[in-house]
Amino acid sequence: MRTHPSYLRVLLTFARNSLVRDMTFRGNFLIETLSSMSWVIMNLGFYVLVFQHTPRLGAVTDWGEYAFSWGKYEFFLFLSTTLVINSLVQTLFMENASEFSELIRTGKLDFALLKPIDTQFLISLQRVQWASLGNLAVGVGLAAYSLVRLGWVPTAAQVGLYLLFVACGVAIMYSLMIALAATSIWLGRNQSLYDFWFYITNFSRYPMEIYHGPLGTPLRLFFTFIIPVMVVVNVPARFLIRPLVPQTVSDLTLPAFAILATLVSLTASRYLFQRSLLSYRSASS
Repeated sequence: MRTHPSYLRVLLTFARNSLVRDMTFRGNFLIETLSSMSWVIMNLGFYVLVFQHTPRLGAVTDWGEYAFSWGKYEFFLFLSTTLVINSLVQTLFMENASEFSELIRTGKLDFALLKPIDTQFLISLQRVQWASLGNLAVGVGLAAYSLVRLGWVPTAAQVGLYLLFVACGVAIMYSLMIALAATSIWLGRNQSLYDFWFYITNFSRYPMEIYHGPLGTPLRLFFTFIIPVMVVVNVPARFLIRPLVPQTVSDLTLPAFAILATLVSLTASRYLFQRSLLSYRSASS
């Protein structure tokens, strides 16, 4: 007899129920999808304007080694990776994390704790935002278009490493999000702290090469090695547009550090979430 639920089956059930809910209100689903995609397309238009004034971004020399810079379609590959990762995070985790404080306030967290399944899994994945997958489609399409314009066909190894580090990026973003959401147990409504997630993840939207100089270098180091949001997009994007032959020390250390940062982030967020549950007081207590 099975003593524990099949987590894959539970996730598929969550996904199916969420799709049924979205299809019940098809008009709202279409509006959410189109508005999200429209925002992405407007941002893409902004970067098109930027590249009308400069051929490349990120010519950096303060690393003391070869400086990689991003051309127009190389940067669009970077942007497509940002869209893919953010879309997956929004689809799977965003709404669930934002509602965690409401579960605490209303006492509905009691019911989650009584379920015969891991509480963090249940809290993190009980709703799937299918409308956010529109940005995933835009990201994949933008990546394909950029590769065609560059005349570059990635190898199977590059694609495999790209997918691996996209998964690492999603895990790091999720870890930060669930850690901030867990503080709701101590602080009640922590909307300001949750907004902090958007502020610091903005640093992941740009190549780390643009952060240099007396102000940029400390920012790059802090958001790479302390709060590792810069490795979220930078590492996987490079595997699509650079050969697998390392050219600099950072070509070796950044991917290794991204894996380490993923493991540390998941472990730390898991500990913080479990520690916060120990401080939870039932609505009936």
